[in-house]
Amino acid sequence: MADPGGCANPVARTVLQQCLEARLQVKAPDEDQEAQWVQIERGMVVYVCFLKGATEDILPKMVSTLLNVRLCESSAGGTVSLLDLPGSLLVVPQATLGGKAKGRVMQYHNNVAKEDGLRLYTRFVELCRQEVTAAGAGVRHGTYGNRQVLHVKTNGPCTHLVEF
Repeated sequence: MADPGGCANPVARTVLQQCLEARLQVKAPDEDQEAQWVQIERGMVVYVCFLKGATEDILPKMVSTLLNVRLCESSAGGTVSLLDLPGSLLVVPQATLGGKAKGRVMQYHNNVAKEDGLRLYTRFVELCRQEVTAAGAGVRHGTYGNRQVLHVKTNGPCTHLVEF
């Protein structure tokens, strides 16, 4: 039986996490310089992975859904969308969301090719930036294809999976 909240054959998988603040290392330290970080205050972290079959056609729907879902706690006690908050957005590329367990190892055969993933990720970030900036908040993002260190401060483990 298919998951009623998901897609039978998703082309993108996202995980949403509201946060009080988040900090992501986008460049590791080396001999010549310290690590580089991006940071947001109150808002939402979106982990995103593109799967085989993903095209740019899905991106507007993803952005609209993710930025308008009522996930963030308001000062009045209810939930509002990131755009209604308005809150900042941190986008984290997360290829591991495409993994499937085979025996005792994870395999990632269902992920898009790295070049396609980078193109889709870059466009996804651009579309998010257009919407969030129009609402008066900021967007930060990770570096596609690199392992990154993430620190998240949240007021509860309120994590949601959304597939497209």
